[in-house]
Amino acid sequence: METFVQPKNFVEYPGFEKQRQESLTKLDRDSIDEPIVDIVENFAELTYCFTLQCCWGHFLHNSQKDPHDLQPLPLSAEIRSVEYRIAYIAFCIENSERGMAFFEDLKKIPWLDPQYIQFGSAQWFWERCPNSFALQVEPERLMTKDKISVDYKEALHLQETRDRFFAELRFLLEKRL
Repeated sequence: METFVQPKNFVEYPGFEKQRQESLTKLDRDSIDEPIVDIVENFAELTYCFTLQCCWGHFLHNSQKDPHDLQPLPLSAEIRSVEYRIAYIAFCIENSERGMAFFEDLKKIPWLDPQYIQFGSAQWFWERCPNSFALQVEPERLMTKDKISVDYKEALHLQETRDRFFAELRFLLEKRL
C-alpha cells in the first residue's frame, strides 16, 4: 500500500454503523481470493469492525504470469526473480471498548515476523473511512509498495510468512466469535 503509515489514533466516527452496513451489503464473496473468504466472513460477524479490502498475496514469475493465481510457488531452480503482490487485509474498527481491545490484539500479529509483517494505516483508506487499519505481509524495507520484485528465496519466505499470518488471523477471529 503506497500510502502505508504507522497506525493513526482513533477518532470519533458517528458514521461507523451506517458504513459497516453498507460495506456488508456490498460484500461480494466472489471478489475475495478464495483462501481468505472465511476470514472476511468472520470479520463480518464482529459488530465492531468490517473489512474494506484484502488480498491473499500473489507470486508471478517466468512460468506463472496470472496475477490472480492462488497456487504456491513451485520448488524450482529455474526461478530467479518473483514479482510479489502483497498479502493484506484492511478494515475499519469501531471506536469502542470492544473495538479498542480488538485493535490491541491485531497490532500484536507482526510479532510472527516483524521484518515481514506490518500493522498500520493507509492514508487513502483513512480518508474514505476513519479508524481504518491494515495488516500486510511485505518486507519492511519495501512496506510502502503494492508490488515488488524479490529473489526466489525471499519469495519463499514471504509465502511462508503469509500463510502463518493468515493462520494467526484466523485463530484471533475464532477466539473473538
